[in-house]
Amino acid sequence: MKKERVYVLYTESLSTSRRDEMRDITRDVEAIVRTSGIQEGTVLIYCPHTTAGIAINENADPDVKHDVLLRLNEVYPWEHPEYRHAEGNTASHLKSITTGPSQTVIIHEGRLLLGQWQGIYFCEFDGPRKRQYFLKIIEG
Repeated sequence: MKKERVYVLYTESLSTSRRDEMRDITRDVEAIVRTSGIQEGTVLIYCPHTTAGIAINENADPDVKHDVLLRLNEVYPWEHPEYRHAEGNTASHLKSITTGPSQTVIIHEGRLLLGQWQGIYFCEFDGPRKRQYFLKIIEG
Protein backbone atom coordinates (compact mmCIF):
# COMPACT_ATOMS: atom_id res chain seq x y z
CA MET A 1 0.00 0.00 0.00
CA LYS A 2 1.36 3.40 -1.02
CA LYS A 3 1.84 5.92 1.79
CA GLU A 4 0.07 9.28 1.36
CA ARG A 5 2.38 12.28 1.14
CA VAL A 6 1.90 14.95 3.78
CA TYR A 7 2.04 18.63 2.80
CA VAL A 8 1.99 21.29 5.50
CA LEU A 9 1.87 25.05 4.82
CA TYR A 10 2.97 27.64 7.38
CA THR A 11 2.81 31.43 7.10
CA GLU A 12 5.39 33.48 8.98
CA SER A 13 5.52 37.23 9.50
CA LEU A 14 8.38 39.56 10.27
CA SER A 15 9.14 43.26 10.36
CA THR A 16 12.28 44.64 8.82
CA SER A 17 14.02 47.75 10.11
CA ARG A 18 16.19 48.93 7.22
CA ARG A 19 15.92 49.39 3.45
CA ASP A 20 18.45 46.58 2.85
CA GLU A 21 18.63 43.81 5.40
CA MET A 22 19.46 40.11 5.56
CA ARG A 23 17.49 38.56 8.42
CA ASP A 24 18.64 35.12 9.57
CA ILE A 25 15.48 32.99 9.78
CA THR A 26 17.23 29.63 10.18
CA ARG A 27 16.11 29.05 13.78
CA ASP A 28 12.53 29.97 12.91
CA VAL A 29 12.50 27.50 10.02
CA GLU A 30 14.09 24.79 12.22
CA ALA A 31 11.43 25.32 14.90
CA ILE A 32 8.61 24.99 12.38
CA VAL A 33 10.13 21.82 10.93
CA ARG A 34 10.30 20.36 14.46
CA THR A 35 6.68 21.37 15.11
CA SER A 36 5.57 19.67 11.90
CA GLY A 37 6.87 16.32 13.14
CA ILE A 38 8.07 15.45 9.65
CA GLN A 39 11.30 13.45 9.82
CA GLU A 40 12.16 13.06 6.13
CA GLY A 41 11.27 15.37 3.27
CA THR A 42 11.87 18.92 2.12
CA VAL A 43 10.93 22.42 3.15
CA LEU A 44 10.36 25.13 0.58
CA ILE A 45 10.90 28.64 1.93
CA TYR A 46 9.07 31.09 -0.35
CA CYS A 47 8.89 34.91 -0.38
CA PRO A 48 5.77 36.35 -2.07
CA HIS A 49 7.22 39.85 -2.47
CA THR A 50 8.82 41.40 -5.57
CA THR A 51 11.27 43.49 -3.53
CA ALA A 52 12.54 40.81 -1.15
CA GLY A 53 13.99 37.32 -1.50
CA ILE A 54 15.24 34.18 0.22
CA ALA A 55 18.91 33.17 0.25
CA ILE A 56 21.15 30.52 1.79
CA ASN A 57 24.64 31.65 2.71
CA GLU A 58 27.18 31.79 5.52
CA ASN A 59 25.79 32.62 8.94
CA ALA A 60 28.97 32.37 11.03
CA ASP A 61 30.49 35.77 10.24
CA PRO A 62 28.12 38.78 10.22
CA ASP A 63 30.52 40.61 7.91
CA VAL A 64 29.34 38.36 5.06
CA LYS A 65 25.86 39.94 5.23
CA HIS A 66 27.46 43.38 5.18
CA ASP A 67 29.63 42.49 2.20
CA VAL A 68 26.77 40.95 0.23
CA LEU A 69 24.55 43.99 0.76
CA LEU A 70 27.45 46.33 -0.05
CA ARG A 71 28.10 44.60 -3.36
CA LEU A 72 24.42 44.40 -4.28
CA ASN A 73 24.18 48.16 -3.68
CA GLU A 74 27.19 48.71 -5.94
CA VAL A 75 25.75 46.56 -8.72
CA TYR A 76 22.21 47.91 -8.30
CA PRO A 77 22.41 51.53 -7.06
CA TRP A 78 19.23 52.97 -5.57
CA GLU A 79 19.26 55.85 -8.05
CA HIS A 80 20.18 55.61 -11.70
CA PRO A 81 19.38 58.15 -14.45
CA GLU A 82 17.95 55.45 -16.76
CA TYR A 83 15.52 53.87 -14.26
CA ARG A 84 11.87 54.34 -15.31
CA HIS A 85 9.86 52.54 -12.63
CA ALA A 86 7.54 55.17 -11.12
CA GLU A 87 7.79 53.85 -7.53
CA GLY A 88 11.53 54.59 -7.50
CA ASN A 89 12.54 51.18 -6.16
CA THR A 90 13.98 49.53 -9.27
CA ALA A 91 17.12 48.51 -7.35
CA SER A 92 15.04 46.47 -4.92
CA HIS A 93 13.38 44.59 -7.77
CA LEU A 94 16.76 43.80 -9.34
CA LYS A 95 18.16 42.56 -6.01
CA SER A 96 15.10 40.38 -5.54
CA ILE A 97 15.59 38.84 -8.98
CA THR A 98 19.23 38.16 -8.07
CA THR A 99 18.51 36.38 -4.77
CA GLY A 100 15.38 34.66 -6.02
CA PRO A 101 12.05 34.11 -4.29
CA SER A 102 12.70 30.70 -2.71
CA GLN A 103 15.05 28.05 -1.43
CA THR A 104 14.49 24.34 -0.81
CA VAL A 105 16.19 22.49 2.05
CA ILE A 106 16.24 18.75 2.71
CA ILE A 107 14.83 17.51 6.02
CA HIS A 108 16.66 14.45 7.35
CA GLU A 109 15.93 12.86 10.72
CA GLY A 110 13.74 15.84 11.61
CA ARG A 111 16.46 18.42 11.00
CA LEU A 112 17.43 20.80 8.22
CA LEU A 113 20.27 19.40 6.15
CA LEU A 114 22.36 22.58 5.89
CA GLY A 115 26.12 22.90 5.62
CA GLN A 116 28.11 23.73 8.73
CA TRP A 117 28.26 27.45 7.95
CA GLN A 118 24.94 27.84 6.12
CA GLY A 119 21.94 29.83 7.24
CA ILE A 120 18.63 30.80 5.65
CA TYR A 121 18.03 34.51 5.11
CA PHE A 122 15.00 36.65 4.42
CA CYS A 123 16.49 39.41 2.27
CA GLU A 124 14.75 42.77 2.48
CA PHE A 125 15.51 45.25 -0.29
CA ASP A 126 12.75 47.86 0.12
CA GLY A 127 12.20 48.26 3.84
CA PRO A 128 11.40 48.83 6.47
CA ARG A 129 8.24 46.80 6.00
CA LYS A 130 6.00 44.14 7.47
CA ARG A 131 6.58 41.00 5.43
CA GLN A 132 5.45 37.40 5.15
CA TYR A 133 7.07 34.24 3.93
CA PHE A 134 5.71 30.76 3.49
CA LEU A 135 7.07 27.35 4.39
CA LYS A 136 5.78 24.32 2.54
CA ILE A 137 6.93 21.13 4.23
CA ILE A 138 6.64 18.00 2.15
CA GLU A 139 7.06 14.57 3.70
CA GLY A 140 8.80 11.87 1.76
